[in-house]
Amino acid sequence: MSSNDELPKERRLRGGCMCCAVTYEVADNFLYAINCHCSKCRRTTGSAFKPIAGVAVEDFEVTAGTDNLFRHGDPDGIHDMHCGTCGSLVYSWIAERGTVKVHVPMGTLIDAPSIRPAMHIFVGSKAPWYEITDDLPQYEGFPP
Repeated sequence: MSSNDELPKERRLRGGCMCCAVTYEVADNFLYAINCHCSKCRRTTGSAFKPIAGVAVEDFEVTAGTDNLFRHGDPDGIHDMHCGTCGSLVYSWIAERGTVKVHVPMGTLIDAPSIRPAMHIFVGSKAPWYEITDDLPQYEGFPP
């Protein structure tokens, strides 16, 4: 294959914590994007919901500050990785039902992803003071 026939390289997005001590790159190859309203996501972000984009583990890489991360949660299951300096949630590790994915909090992305949230989940436990005003599908828990 000549250099003119080469396939384009995968688009990589940059992201990181608030103080920039931890940075990452992720392939713009997300499997899904959702707005989660569960109480854990609300407490983790301090917001009405957490917009997250799921990606395969091999498509995500911490590029700086690995030694500055601290884990909250089950080291063998679902856990969140935070910056040890500013406390920002950098990513979540989701290991359940025999699969592993990384959930990227979309607010930590520096570059715009090609995906947008497609639904609201766990609206059965959403913040009572928050009203969902868009037309995205809503699910009481996980979607069917």
